[in-house]
Amino acid sequence: MILSCSNICKSFGSDDIIKNASFHIEDHEKAAIVGINGAGKSTLLKIIVGELQPDSGEVVLGSGKTLGYLAQNQDLLSHRTIYEEMLDAKKSVIAMENRLRDLENSMKTASGEELETMMNQYSRLSHEFELINGYAWKSEIVGVLKGLGFTEEEFSKQISTLSGGQKTRVSLGKLLLTNPDIILLDEPTNHLDMSSIAWLETYLLNYRGAVLIVAHDRYFLDKIVSKVIELDNGHAVVYSGNYTAYSEKRAQMRAIQMKAYLNQQQEIKHQEAVIEKLKSFNREKSIKRAESREKMLDKIEVLEKPTEVNDAMDIRLEPNILSGNDVLTVNGLAKSFGSQTLFTDLNFDVKRGERVAIIGDNGTGKTTILKIINGLVEPDDGEIILGSRVHIGYYDQDHQVLHMEKTLFEEISDAYPGMSNTQIRSTLAAFLFTGDDVFKRIGDLSGGERGRVSLAKLMLSEANFLILDEPTNHLDITSKEILENALSHYGGTVLYVSHDRYFINKTATRILDLTGKRMMNYIGNYDYYLEKHEAMMNAHFGTENVEPTGGIVGFGASKTGAAAETSGKAAESSADAGGKLDWKAQKEEQARQRKRQNDLKKVEDEIHRLETRDGEIDGLLCDESVFSDVAKLMELNKEKEEIAGKLETLYEKWEELAE
Repeated sequence: MILSCSNICKSFGSDDIIKNASFHIEDHEKAAIVGINGAGKSTLLKIIVGELQPDSGEVVLGSGKTLGYLAQNQDLLSHRTIYEEMLDAKKSVIAMENRLRDLENSMKTASGEELETMMNQYSRLSHEFELINGYAWKSEIVGVLKGLGFTEEEFSKQISTLSGGQKTRVSLGKLLLTNPDIILLDEPTNHLDMSSIAWLETYLLNYRGAVLIVAHDRYFLDKIVSKVIELDNGHAVVYSGNYTAYSEKRAQMRAIQMKAYLNQQQEIKHQEAVIEKLKSFNREKSIKRAESREKMLDKIEVLEKPTEVNDAMDIRLEPNILSGNDVLTVNGLAKSFGSQTLFTDLNFDVKRGERVAIIGDNGTGKTTILKIINGLVEPDDGEIILGSRVHIGYYDQDHQVLHMEKTLFEEISDAYPGMSNTQIRSTLAAFLFTGDDVFKRIGDLSGGERGRVSLAKLMLSEANFLILDEPTNHLDITSKEILENALSHYGGTVLYVSHDRYFINKTATRILDLTGKRMMNYIGNYDYYLEKHEAMMNAHFGTENVEPTGGIVGFGASKTGAAAETSGKAAESSADAGGKLDWKAQKEEQARQRKRQNDLKKVEDEIHRLETRDGEIDGLLCDESVFSDVAKLMELNKEKEEIAGKLETLYEKWEELAE
């Protein structure tokens, strides 16, 4: 075991962020910490590395083990170049290499015992140098930098001139090159394009040490991790397997917990009803039984209601009108910025009902294409043709469509003046903005909060053609799942740019890969794209027989044959048999329940009739004409005794049936 966390607790003010979280990481294990935004994932990493102190609990790192940590945002203060910064990670290896060179030079002039000593030192040092892969340190630096998306021309760039995302990539590269025994990564894929993410996946899979990752990239987690630690309401729950296995197990566990909770709530309500009924019988024996049941209820450990998986945002995307079949046609599109040519002669179209994802490396022009379609950027050449009755809804990753000086309430009310105050508040509440939140300035919101405002405006637009630029940025996994579900059931057309491969896999019906200033067309989701990409690039890219988009269509396989048919019929027959048995058992149970309810109703009616008659007798016994008539008095007393006996039996019968 390389890392152990035991009963970690952390609060900020009155908010309990982490409650008695316990888990451990084994040597060479790859694990992930997941949870909604604000669950405490980054806080937990900071506690592990010692940047924050827990209120209680203990973090233990294995004896002699080294730990490396990459925070979400890096602000490297350095006057060195990118390559020089990487050299810093290898300074001990470089120092060892320099010592070897010094020994080589010294051995040229040494002799006798001195030479023998030097040769022993050289032999020992060479062995150590080889064990740490010292002979490959230069190629290792180049490989890491290129893998993270830096070109050789950029190696000489000053750190001080880099963007925040580039600095984060430099810090990640430097961390990987130090080879700690356990690496802690907080959202490492945020500033990487698809090819860099794929490289990092391979690197981490082959990494000899342990890895603990906080990430919202589910495809990335699926590829790498074999353990998932979920932070839910402050508690840590550990699942074995990758993200998909965790997601399935979590859903099963939530279903079991919810069933147990609902069953207990039903039983509590039932017992409360029985207690109330027993008390209403107003007899000593029934009251004692009611009190006994009350004591039993007090001892019950009431289960907490499980947190709902998809109860965060409420996204309902519905087009207002139906567009024509031809939604978008792009002919001969070209765009350059100065000497940099992004693309030339792009041709593609989008039909009604399609969900098309544009993918490609950073800087290839994906966002520019969306801006050209929206009229925000002028193309150098080509034309954009929108179909009939097409109404665009645009989601911008930089949220330039939002007005930074306005409040949330003003942003919605100005865009949709016909909405009432209640309707605006209800819409914002669906996107988790409640109370005084609606009066916050857009400029004061976080990236994730601005994203939610943009999604709210998108929902209200009732557009039939959604153009989305990185819609899942800053969303937690739960919110991504809600958006996926909304887009999958959307009746209009969607064109979007995304680096989120899991999101693409779930929502895309077609993929346009912008590569080499051309577009390749794949009919299918991201898994299909991966299956065909390399073969199609080798076979078709740059040739004249490719479609205008570089199109690759008609690929896919269907399973046919007698074996599949026989297997299907057998499974169908088995399912039918099981279904009939289940149906019969269900019918029998329903019949039993109906009989019990009918019997209970009859007992209650009989109790009511006898209690009413008992009350009437009590009234008669107070009548002078009755209590002065001995025969009548004896007759009524006898009837009252018989009623008491029958009621005693009926009360017990009712209690039995009520259970």
